[in-house]
Amino acid sequence: MTLLQRVKAPTPRFYKKLRNAGLTLAGVGTTLLGLPVSLPLLLQQVAGYLVVAGSVASAICQTTSDTRPNKPEVGYGR
Repeated sequence: MTLLQRVKAPTPRFYKKLRNAGLTLAGVGTTLLGLPVSLPLLLQQVAGYLVVAGSVASAICQTTSDTRPNKPEVGYGR
């Protein structure tokens, strides 16, 4: 299975929820970094970590695919 096929394959429900949470974290971090005010250094670092962690979690969850067959194959039983 190629990476492109893996990304296009159906994603299990748990990983969809985790992917959306990662996208939310990345969005919050990006919003904090994009504010037009000066933030404390610690808050800037935390926002950067949120962006990285959310992006990585979303990418990993998107490449998780459900490859289990939906129905048993007819004729391949014992």
